[in-house]
Amino acid sequence: MRESRPTELCHLGIQSKTIGEALVKLPLVGRYIERMIALNSKRGNNAQEASNEGPTTLAAVAIYLLSLRRWYRYQKMMALRRKGIAVVADRYPQVAVPRMKIDGPGLASVPCHNAVIRFLARREKALYAYMTSYRPDIVIRLNVDLETAYARKPDHRYESLAIKIAAVPQLEYQGAPIADLDSREPLADVIAQAKQAIASRLADR
Repeated sequence: MRESRPTELCHLGIQSKTIGEALVKLPLVGRYIERMIALNSKRGNNAQEASNEGPTTLAAVAIYLLSLRRWYRYQKMMALRRKGIAVVADRYPQVAVPRMKIDGPGLASVPCHNAVIRFLARREKALYAYMTSYRPDIVIRLNVDLETAYARKPDHRYESLAIKIAAVPQLEYQGAPIADLDSREPLADVIAQAKQAIASRLADR
């Protein structure tokens, strides 16, 4: 795209794993943070969906800060758009699948009587309402079967990957056109198809 127009890449994912790995390396507090991450990981993700137990207050604050970080990067992306720069976003916020951490709010529908967590959940909901109000020009959706996904990400739980893959077709992007690609095909072919879909969409504008 940069051959034909100013283009920038923006990553809008939570990147919680990357941040967590950096935090546990901190002196003095690293081991404590590692224990907290392990504790709340058991209470979060799919385990949280299967029970009525929500995150701890500390975990809720961390989740909200991650969403706030995503909102900040989203704002930077929109600033580029206002300058007339095309943006390729790696990941994009969504709210179509509640309580699923596929680019969505981490505190949505959390069963909790804690006033602090409820407040953070409302604030996070407002952040995502804003971020999902903008419709992308096109969404490139890379589809993959469960076995291929697990082979590529053996460090992920098999059941967790199954839930995520099943949820992907439910994701919405304000009615934006979606180009479905088979990520099992050779990488060069997938990239070529993505480029063609983007070029066709931009040519129609």
